Amino acid sequence: MSESQASDFAYQAVYRYLTQLISEPSNQGPVRLPSLRQLAERLNVSISTIQYAYALLEKEGRVYSVAKSGYFAQATSTIMPPGRGSDLLETVYVNARCAGMHVLSADEPALVQPLDRPLLTIERELLRQYPQHLQAPAQPCGELELRTLLAARYTSSAKHCWHAEDVYIGADLRGVLEILIAVLQLRHATVVVESPCDWMILRLLESAEVRVIELPIQPDGALDLQTLQRLLETERVRLILLSSKLNMPHGSRIPQDSRQAVAQLLANHGTWVLENDCHGELLDKDDGEPLRELVDPDRLLVFSMFEKIIGVEAPYGFVLSRQWRADLQRHFLLRSFRLSPIRQKAIARLYGSGRVEQHLPILRRILRERRTRWVELIRERLGDVLQLVEPQGGATIWLHSAHPVAMDSVFQRLLRQHVLIAPGELFSLQGLHAQHLRLSVTSSMEHELLRLVGLLGDALRLAPRTDARKHPACTQ
Repeated sequence: MSESQASDFAYQAVYRYLTQLISEPSNQGPVRLPSLRQLAERLNVSISTIQYAYALLEKEGRVYSVAKSGYFAQATSTIMPPGRGSDLLETVYVNARCAGMHVLSADEPALVQPLDRPLLTIERELLRQYPQHLQAPAQPCGELELRTLLAARYTSSAKHCWHAEDVYIGADLRGVLEILIAVLQLRHATVVVESPCDWMILRLLESAEVRVIELPIQPDGALDLQTLQRLLETERVRLILLSSKLNMPHGSRIPQDSRQAVAQLLANHGTWVLENDCHGELLDKDDGEPLRELVDPDRLLVFSMFEKIIGVEAPYGFVLSRQWRADLQRHFLLRSFRLSPIRQKAIARLYGSGRVEQHLPILRRILRERRTRWVELIRERLGDVLQLVEPQGGATIWLHSAHPVAMDSVFQRLLRQHVLIAPGELFSLQGLHAQHLRLSVTSSMEHELLRLVGLLGDALRLAPRTDARKHPACTQ
């Protein structure tokens, strides 16, 4: 065997070894790979052979080098991810939990700057003050201290005021919304929702057999008043679901004049309003009153959650309502949420100390910087294949394919490359947004950003084109 043939075989063996090494399951994120010298000694080959194998893997985007630190890879799972059936949402959920997956489908703003440490510090202090045998039994609608704080936080005037008995806290937002659907007797009723809409909300309404009418958001974030008026006049609308200020996942800011016009129209028809305030505090620039300040507070319900601001250590969801008090109390009692009284007290103290108010500007700034970097790269490198809504807050970007493509092909190609996006069809029950996708911007890996944008562009350019006439009209 010639020396060159032996070198070729050695390089191939090293390449196969490294490929298997970076594919081993890991929960530690980026994995540091052996140095050139370590691998040369381990595999009994020359350093130049190792260097050549690393260079090829780096060119393929499977490893990256850091000056004075060596080579790294984002480990991937060798287990075939389940959830590849007809349910797209199941596929997204399952693959989001696979090791080595670049998850660009999530909406987790607090991930970039969580408040979990100060929250747990307060909780430890409270545990010393309130030994377990002295703690009051859990309250079915939530800890009174936290309910009182939320009531005060949402009160803005003598007319738009709330009290602790108007606040109900559940183990998570999904459980709270399930109770609302039952209390409001929405089964088979007609509900209007802004579209695109969060997939969790849509799936809950669908599973409860609610008749959902989607009202598309216009490019500037406003709603079509004529369409809304026609719906209110021709349909028996039980409830309308709208955002407080920031349309998510659309990412647009609802213009103040649009909010006022919508509120007046709803007042004329006596329509019940369910306000989604999950992203209300993530708006970059505050401009006027939220929707809840403009509608009849006696025909209003508001829901939100702590996790978007604090992080996963505060998973609770909550709702505010002046009406339905007996029914809400009964359903919360029957649900028997097992909530930690001390954790709820710690959340209340975190807000009461002013820590959350200090945290919010920092969180908004970091999210804005991350979004700006993504937007710049998308406009610079993907302007021929993608259009975007200029995001006004939050941790995601809403994108629209410049040409009709098979978005399923884009999704599957990226999935095979261990990149997970959220296709637009997840945010509609009626086939809207088939040419859209939502991207998360919470990743801080600058060296990965260029590669991810490149993979997204390749997937869009290589995807089969489709007939634009087959797709329902959708928002930009």
